[in-house]
Amino acid sequence: MTKGDRIVERGSERLRDLSEKAAAKGGVAEKLAPPLAEDAAFLRKLKPSLIAARARGEAPTNLEPGAEAIAPTGPQLGERRKRKKGPNPFVVVGAALALGVTLAKLIDWRGHAHPRG
Repeated sequence: MTKGDRIVERGSERLRDLSEKAAAKGGVAEKLAPPLAEDAAFLRKLKPSLIAARARGEAPTNLEPGAEAIAPTGPQLGERRKRKKGPNPFVVVGAALALGVTLAKLIDWRGHAHPRG
């Protein structure tokens, strides 16, 4: 293995580790994990010795893109998020609307009691 191969392999391992961490983290980072794993597999194909072998005709050049299967590196489903306790937002909006209408009617009624005029 040449020095260039080791550098590419180290970069590929870092990408794979990053994808594993992203998959374990969850959320938006979890959605980035599969493309990072695919990038790690693609980077392994860019080793200088493999490129030279393909140029000499010693390595296959007709592989389909993504032919290498990428297995999940960790659990696919993390822990479920806990439901936040609190009032239903529809109840809060309804109560605010009712309070606003009541307050507007009260102000309007008091305005008729003392005209400015």
